[in-house]
Amino acid sequence: MLARTVTLLPARFAAAAFVALFAGSCIHSPAAPGSLASITITRNPETLAIGATVQFTATGKDADGTAVGITPVWSVAAGGGAINTAGVFTAGTAPGTFANTIKATVGSISGTATAIVTVGPAATVTVAPTPVTLATGASQQFTAVVKDVGGNILSTVPTWAVVAGGGAINGTGLFTAGTVAAGFPNTVMASAGSVFGLASVTVTAGSLASVTVTPNPASLGVGGTQQFTATGRDANGNLVSFTPTWTVQASGGTITSGGLFTAGAGAGIFANTIRACSTVACAGGSTAGFATVTVGAGALATITVTPNPVSLGTGASQQFTAVGRDAGGNVVAIPSGAIWSVASGNAGGTVLGSGVYTAPGAVGVGFDIVVLTSGSIAGSARANISASGPLVSIAVTPNPASVVAGGTAQFTATGFDATGLVVPTPGLVWSVGASAGSINGSTGLFTAGLVTGTFSNAVRATSGGSSGFATVIVTNVSPVGPSLGAAGSHGILAGTAVTCAGAPGSIVADVSVWPGTAITGFPPCTISGGRHQGDAFAQTAQGDLTTAFLALAAMPCGTTITADLGGTTLAPGVYCSLTSVGVTGTVTLNGPATAVFVIRAPSSLTTAGAVVMSGGALAKNVYWWVGSSATLGSGSAWQGNILSLTSITLVDGVTLSGRALARNGAVSLGVGSLITLP
Repeated sequence: MLARTVTLLPARFAAAAFVALFAGSCIHSPAAPGSLASITITRNPETLAIGATVQFTATGKDADGTAVGITPVWSVAAGGGAINTAGVFTAGTAPGTFANTIKATVGSISGTATAIVTVGPAATVTVAPTPVTLATGASQQFTAVVKDVGGNILSTVPTWAVVAGGGAINGTGLFTAGTVAAGFPNTVMASAGSVFGLASVTVTAGSLASVTVTPNPASLGVGGTQQFTATGRDANGNLVSFTPTWTVQASGGTITSGGLFTAGAGAGIFANTIRACSTVACAGGSTAGFATVTVGAGALATITVTPNPVSLGTGASQQFTAVGRDAGGNVVAIPSGAIWSVASGNAGGTVLGSGVYTAPGAVGVGFDIVVLTSGSIAGSARANISASGPLVSIAVTPNPASVVAGGTAQFTATGFDATGLVVPTPGLVWSVGASAGSINGSTGLFTAGLVTGTFSNAVRATSGGSSGFATVIVTNVSPVGPSLGAAGSHGILAGTAVTCAGAPGSIVADVSVWPGTAITGFPPCTISGGRHQGDAFAQTAQGDLTTAFLALAAMPCGTTITADLGGTTLAPGVYCSLTSVGVTGTVTLNGPATAVFVIRAPSSLTTAGAVVMSGGALAKNVYWWVGSSATLGSGSAWQGNILSLTSITLVDGVTLSGRALARNGAVSLGVGSLITLP
């Protein structure tokens, strides 16, 4: 504000001036204001929060203090905010006292006011660190920074809480992980009034505390095999991934590095003979689990008589032999009281107690069924007596045959003479109606066409002037595979971690983990595709995996399967086990290129063998759905997409033409294992 100049007059002049002034005021109207001498701004000083606004006004006066109408020019001289032409001031983002910063100017006359800008209310809360990975029971100090809308740090003390589980937190932000290993997104919350910030926590299993070997106990016959698995847990019962070292403690048989046990020749109970250790060679400090094995031949369950069938001339003899087996397929002795007999047929031959069969002397009289019986168990073989009559009829089997569109079926032809005896079929030729499919003219291997329906007597077997026929029913029961979405580009997708034991392990595809972030062992192992650790791409892929996993679970079962698929051939369809699925040996998946195979194991998938695709079937259309964990044993040559709820383990030297997709657990790659997309 401009200073006013006051001139003091001598007393006699002052008195005269006063009288004159008084007289003038009594006689004349008030004088008009003089020229502007000062400007005063109201609301000075003014205190307001950042971003707030206030209306300033300016009053002008002449040298005598008389108000003078003005229209000032408003400006900000020393920071603190901005002001418009009407005098409305908006505080800036920096707090402080801005002395004489508001300025109202008319010509050369100015007035000023001071603005005091204070911090605003809480606008953001930032919690750090995030995300955090902790072992069960471990602690993490979280901090929170509270800022106003201008980014100024406030001294507000936040309120801490855990909103989505995973542990507990005290009033200063010290978080202690709970006992459940899982991902807990946005669980740690620091709030300042209605404003809050969040942090995510992943709780991992603690150190290995126990090992459980299953099955326990296990019973099998001499020479039988049993796949054992080892499950590790921490002190709180959370699963801990580890690669066990397998040994046999108290004899009873041998075991491979992948846990496949083969019973020895001696029967007995071998207590705690199977041992799975957490360290190589079960060195000191190792955590171990055990299982008991009972080895012994079971009771006689089947009798196999050989040769079967056999063709004999009239009057000829044949020594039949028999082998007994228990329910597990182990060879057992047939009791000495077993009886040989001719149980049925029309040839009329005889058999001695030693198993020597003698054909009848007459020509063209039929066949006999030779049987060995022990109690309620019996085995048989067919003896066809050579015929002298010509071929008069041909029987084709199976009839009818049900074949999936594009699938195959093997037909056989049997020739008979007029008396019903089996006779040769020289020059046998196979043919088929074109609309049903095609057939190999010499072997009888039929391939169904793509048109479904019943084709009566479509398959024909011809020898000389005789023919036999079979009806074909072409069906389309192949399921439709689910979309894998973003998970489809992955060789490995895990929920908690991805590990590789050592070169030359390789994944020729993307590798991701979510909500976990750990990918270890690369290098020396290699990844040719993308690598995503807890990012948005990995999260999207996990979401698509969950959708596909649930779609497979909802498919209606077509066939119930046994625990071990080794040595079997499967057509397209949905196959369901009541518990686990194992493959010891080779399982063949046969169908056209469009065929889809879904094999569901509510418990586990354990392999010690290979998958072979035939008939044009493709590995990309194979889905191994596992309700818990999958283990591909050493040297397994596997094909198809493995969708597991928890973990997937490829031991050593495993080749996988497919995908290892685990929702909640880890994926472990053994030494020398290779994954390529199908």
